[in-house]
Amino acid sequence: MERTLELLQQGLAEYGLDEDKAPQLIHFAKLLLETNQVMNLTAITEPEAVAQLHLLDSAALASLIPLEGKTVVDVGTGAGFPGMPLQILVPEARFTLLDSLGKRIRFLESCCQTLPLPQARCVQARAEEYAREHRERFDYAVSRAVAALPVLCELALPMVRVGGAFLAMKSVDSDEEIRQAKSAMAQLGGCLEAVRDYTIPGTQVQHRLVVIRKNSPTPHQFPRAFAKIKKSPLL
Repeated sequence: MERTLELLQQGLAEYGLDEDKAPQLIHFAKLLLETNQVMNLTAITEPEAVAQLHLLDSAALASLIPLEGKTVVDVGTGAGFPGMPLQILVPEARFTLLDSLGKRIRFLESCCQTLPLPQARCVQARAEEYAREHRERFDYAVSRAVAALPVLCELALPMVRVGGAFLAMKSVDSDEEIRQAKSAMAQLGGCLEAVRDYTIPGTQVQHRLVVIRKNSPTPHQFPRAFAKIKKSPLL
């Protein structure tokens, strides 16, 4: 794992983040790959690829957005991305890791106990149901390639307080997806603030952070039931 540790340290340094967090990130990666042998958590299984395409990709957000002291909900966290690496890198933040599958949440709860990350909360719930119960509670909502942006906006923006933002991690060829989501953003109280492309250190892989600022409260009819969101995304 020496090469993996070196990759992480170099990548974190390139981002301007704390290199001393690399061993804790590797510990999480080990737990992920061990559990992946009995549970489908990730298709990426080579340690160096996990370090770059999962850990450093997630870490990019902490280099682009100040998260210290913020409350953040990770919508559709899955195996814990980007929330777990970000919680490790920014212990002063408080992350809620949200996923609808109990086995994933149990895995993340175990990781939080082992690492340990006492400030993180792991919640099993559907995003639209959680959003209705936790309206405008968070400084930020984050997601990483979970669904199309109009759908994600309806799931995430209701949870963000006015003045906060939804941070969507997307591919660099998402221009049309962003264009199609602008009406949804407006209907939900948000607007496009910035599109920030970045290259994962040690690779030629480019990804994108879409920053959607919350300017006004989300109307109470949102989010709708997921079947309606999926069938008729906001246009």
